[in-house]
Amino acid sequence: MSATLFIDGAAGTTGLEIADRLQGRSEFTQITLSEDKRKDDDARREALNDADHVILCLPDEAAVSAAAMVQNPRTKIIDASSAHRTAEGWSYGFPEFRKGQRDAITAANRISNPGCYPTGFLGLITPLIAGGLIPADTPITCNAVSGYSGGGKALINRFQDESDIGFRAYGLQMGHKHVPEMTRYSGLDNAPLFAPSVIHAFRGMFVEIPLIRTANMANKEDMRDYLTDHYANEKMVRVSALPDSGEFLLRDKDNVTDMLTLYIAGDESQIRLIAMLDNLGKGASGAAVQNLNIAAGLEETLGLRV
Repeated sequence: MSATLFIDGAAGTTGLEIADRLQGRSEFTQITLSEDKRKDDDARREALNDADHVILCLPDEAAVSAAAMVQNPRTKIIDASSAHRTAEGWSYGFPEFRKGQRDAITAANRISNPGCYPTGFLGLITPLIAGGLIPADTPITCNAVSGYSGGGKALINRFQDESDIGFRAYGLQMGHKHVPEMTRYSGLDNAPLFAPSVIHAFRGMFVEIPLIRTANMANKEDMRDYLTDHYANEKMVRVSALPDSGEFLLRDKDNVTDMLTLYIAGDESQIRLIAMLDNLGKGASGAAVQNLNIAAGLEETLGLRV
């Protein structure tokens, strides 16, 4: 017997990509609303409470309202917005980044999808902090570049209308909404300096943590070995050798992937921790489907793209 699933906000970029990953999946029967009912609160409330599983693909304020509509203890909610990522009672939906997180997701009725940038950042830094290879009081900078699809419809329309935009730096007021989750789940004593940007490619993401190595910091070989061991049994996170070309490229036509790939470069004095991912894959829709699979007790890579 299939479980029922309602995607609230199914017409958005994340919702459409989730639906694409669920094509042909017999484990779920989707509850859908007609176009005239899609924004009707009574119809949404009924669908939210009828579903075994709900995925919220909504702006933050709307996601908070939708979660509050669910009154029964049976419905499991996965929130793809940033509204609940540090909220009490919500499990952080990144199963691989630290021990015990997969079990926490399995047991939870409220799961918050990680942000796209934090997925790369935490996938690198959290295990290394927990393992003592990087001291928790180390000042950390995170430089990151994303495809413009991560900004939702407004940014997608802007980049498609203003085709001469090559690079957009933002978050210059230092209050980016991802910083609280990056701080909370990293194990760092202090918030990282986060420098996000967007390029004229639809999808893809490059996240980098540059380190000036100190006497109480491990070398790059030990860091690589530690991350390799940490992710040894994971199917959607891998630690890879640096490309032979000596460069990383984000292309406008990059393939869809739900994989997170980690790299370590550098020498004895400087280290570059690097994560590559699809901001709409492991950074959004792929992660939501992975969390849905875990919540439903299924093989967690079903429907995912390598």
